[in-house]
Amino acid sequence: MTAPMTRQAPPSRRVFDWMLLLAIAAVVATYVRAIVFTPVERLQGPAQKIFYIHAPSAWVAFLAFGVVAFAGAMYLWLKDERLDRIAESSAEVGVIFTTGVLLTGPMWGKPVWGTWWTWDARLTLTLFLWFVYVGYLVMRGALDDRAQRARFSAVLGILGSLLIPFIHLSVYLFRTLHPEPIVLKPSAPSLPGEMLTTLLIAFLSFTLLYLALVRARYRLGVLRDHAALAEEE
Repeated sequence: MTAPMTRQAPPSRRVFDWMLLLAIAAVVATYVRAIVFTPVERLQGPAQKIFYIHAPSAWVAFLAFGVVAFAGAMYLWLKDERLDRIAESSAEVGVIFTTGVLLTGPMWGKPVWGTWWTWDARLTLTLFLWFVYVGYLVMRGALDDRAQRARFSAVLGILGSLLIPFIHLSVYLFRTLHPEPIVLKPSAPSLPGEMLTTLLIAFLSFTLLYLALVRARYRLGVLRDHAALAEEE
């Protein structure tokens, strides 16, 4: 039996989403800086600039799936449908950014490693993470009972997030072609100042884009649930 849906006033329809527009402008400005004003890396050449998309996308993907796990755990405790909606929204955005990681990685790897793909530990684990959360979204679409869907999704979201620390540590645990972290390293960042500044700006702009997309997707979820409730009545 389907659990009753909590009535929540639908959000107002907006012509412009100021946060999303600000995030897009920040990302565009970041890559104008990366392409035009940031020096070309001596050994990797122009291909290194892909890094300013690849690394921030990976950060946002990990952040998104961490939010999925946290919101899912809180849902199991509080049974608040808003937490399940946050988890769903964050999972969809996380899959988008993980797809970006998996696409930009080979684009960088071909000129630098000489191959589009290698079954490197970090690459393989990231691909597995993508499959887990695509499966998460497929499962949500396959279950009609809202309470059951939220419970199962919460458990899968929590379990999937356990891959994140293994992905981060894989360059230390396994023999791998993937470079070690250059910002979150024990000693100090190993990028020149201008490149590091551009990378940090990219992290900030991508984080803002993540927040804007989750906010927009959450609003869409509220409208969807409100329409479903109206149909039931």
